[in-house]
Amino acid sequence: MDARRIIAHLRDGQTPTQDELSWFAKGLADQSVSDAQAGAFAMAALLNGLGEEGRVALTLAMRDSGDVLQWTLDKPVLDKHSTGGVGDCVSLVLAPALAVCGAYVPMISGRGLGHTGGTLDKIESIPGLRTDLGESGLRHVVKDAGAAIVSASSQIAPADKRLYAIRDVTATVESLDLITASILSKKLAAGLEGLVLDVKVGSGAFMKTADDARALATSLVNTANAAGCPTTAIISDMNQPLVPSLGNALEVAEVMRTLTEQRGGPMAELCAALGGVVLANAGLCPDVQDGANAIAACIRDGRAAEAFGRMIAAQGGPVQFVDNWQRFLPEATVIREVTARESGIIAAYQGESLGLTVVGLGGGRQVETDMIDHSVGLSDLLPLGSKVTKGQPIARIHASREDSANRAEAELRAAMTIAPKPADIPPLIHERIG
Repeated sequence: MDARRIIAHLRDGQTPTQDELSWFAKGLADQSVSDAQAGAFAMAALLNGLGEEGRVALTLAMRDSGDVLQWTLDKPVLDKHSTGGVGDCVSLVLAPALAVCGAYVPMISGRGLGHTGGTLDKIESIPGLRTDLGESGLRHVVKDAGAAIVSASSQIAPADKRLYAIRDVTATVESLDLITASILSKKLAAGLEGLVLDVKVGSGAFMKTADDARALATSLVNTANAAGCPTTAIISDMNQPLVPSLGNALEVAEVMRTLTEQRGGPMAELCAALGGVVLANAGLCPDVQDGANAIAACIRDGRAAEAFGRMIAAQGGPVQFVDNWQRFLPEATVIREVTARESGIIAAYQGESLGLTVVGLGGGRQVETDMIDHSVGLSDLLPLGSKVTKGQPIARIHASREDSANRAEAELRAAMTIAPKPADIPPLIHERIG
């Protein structure tokens, strides 16, 4: 086959065949397809689309460009994926909760992207914990602890890794077909028997409008199901942080409060909703509501916390982390309280701006080689609709230096709207797809 012919077909509005896409994906993985050819392919896909059949074919081709895990376990292998938001640490709660409820969870996760925090960066706030376990390490932790949260090996969907980097520099990131294939090729390579997707919408999400979020959720669900993995998506709100903290160690602290202090709130509610769907789809519960009740119960009674502790220890973290988590998490050098300059009601957050504030503090990467400061971020943010009086604390800044805290305070104030009247607060869960 010839890369030029495949690109020409796509340029002219013809969908490449499964064989052509398989050949092209292998060429991406082994470098026989050039960067220029990969960029031309991505632009043609962005402009003309692949159609549903082509989207499925590309997803499977990218999945099969590397290793595809096979499991011989006595319980279903399930997972969850989020499209990214701010203050979203659901994975750290849901993975052990699903394990308690009868699933194995090999969660291959990513690092921070743009304004959103990465699950790997968050969990690596825990000293000693390793996420680069390789396939044998992943299998060992999943079998022993029921769940693992790890990075993808170089052999998982290598075609996607190459194409993703090229999309980033060729203005083709926004292609719905390529987004779908990128997300699902890695998830399907984990050998899943069921998947639930948390598609975010709002100011702190990549998808800012309901129509865009619905289009992505539908594309992901239809493609995953056509590829043989039972999948449902929930569109959830990201017009405010899911938990009142943004930043790696600060979000792990919120996870521990949810797991050990029965804090409840939006994160626990969303965990139950997502878990209920995937448990019901896998036949582990009679219906979605029973599944949601099972997830909520294991968080409430401490079984999810115990499972989290087993997973942390199995991945090299402290054995007593759950009992003494405050002792292990890093603290910032500068902690500053921010107070309201006027009375009113918290009416809006610019979620993307909040996320970029954390990146500016050092809690995310501006270039790939940046080192993460796990201790920095924002905490104690008040939820939308909160009444505040002048001088009342509205947040805390955790920074490494005073000048960083000064910058973060100005950005935080600009990203928060205090109004005289309340604004409509969107529901946490907008809709379910599939």
